[in-house]
Amino acid sequence: MKQPLTTPQAPPAGPFALADPDAYGRWRDARLAAAPTSLADLIVAVRDPRDLTAAEIDAILGRCRHANMAIYVGQTGDDPDKTIPARLGAQLGLHRLDHNRGADEDAITSLRIQTDARHAGYIPYTDRPIAWHTDGYYNTPERQIHGLLLHCVHPAAAGGANALLDHEIAYCLVRDQDPNFIRVLMHPRCMTIPANPGDGADEGTELRPEQSGPVFSVRADGRLHMRYTNRARNIVWRDDPLTLAAVDCLKTLLHTPSPWHLEGRLEPGWGLICNNVLHTRTRFTEGPLPRLIYRARYYDRIAGT
Repeated sequence: MKQPLTTPQAPPAGPFALADPDAYGRWRDARLAAAPTSLADLIVAVRDPRDLTAAEIDAILGRCRHANMAIYVGQTGDDPDKTIPARLGAQLGLHRLDHNRGADEDAITSLRIQTDARHAGYIPYTDRPIAWHTDGYYNTPERQIHGLLLHCVHPAAAGGANALLDHEIAYCLVRDQDPNFIRVLMHPRCMTIPANPGDGADEGTELRPEQSGPVFSVRADGRLHMRYTNRARNIVWRDDPLTLAAVDCLKTLLHTPSPWHLEGRLEPGWGLICNNVLHTRTRFTEGPLPRLIYRARYYDRIAGT
């Protein structure tokens, strides 16, 4: 069953309008000049993520305004309290959680190796690497993920690092190659994720309908949004030469180091808070304590960014 396509395309004016190159040029120059080029530039030390001070909130929001992301280094260590990510998110204007299939009852997902029927076959619940993506790229337009929080309880014994790239920087890198690439990447049928028909105990039950949409879109508030996955299977790109060239360009840029490609690993009590930027995860090896990361996906964008 195909979903209605309600995602807006490029606006008539402003930095994301292809007909307004001057506005784009001004925005681009300021964006690249302010963008962090070191993971250390994203870090904010906090005492307790559940009860941020005004200065800690300002520091996190400042980094999110410049990079769409921040890394908090808290003092809760390996405390498994799930109110840590929930209360931190709420202090930053994140309230509407996505109740996705793999999430716990409170809609916060425990990312760890899981082999039960509900999680089997989904890479986030394995030790396998995860390629470049934004979260919820298969969701319907009204359920797009705009805010994302990862909170580390136990890291892996080895591996499990994340690469990060602000989606606004990715937009700049693609548009500077060819503005027409942006035009096709904003097409409402640019990227289609086929329906998930279910298997095993769910065989014969459609778990998720087919979902088409753009890679880049502009929210009603004028902010840029991106839905993307680097997956090779179970994805259909709009079949025209310019779209395929644009996708190839984007994939090449994602795998080409730049000053804005950042990489690091979350340690106990640390977390990533972002406006659903592009990210990856490397393969990891378990130790005596299994790797455990809490993931909260939100329909909200971080307030004030």
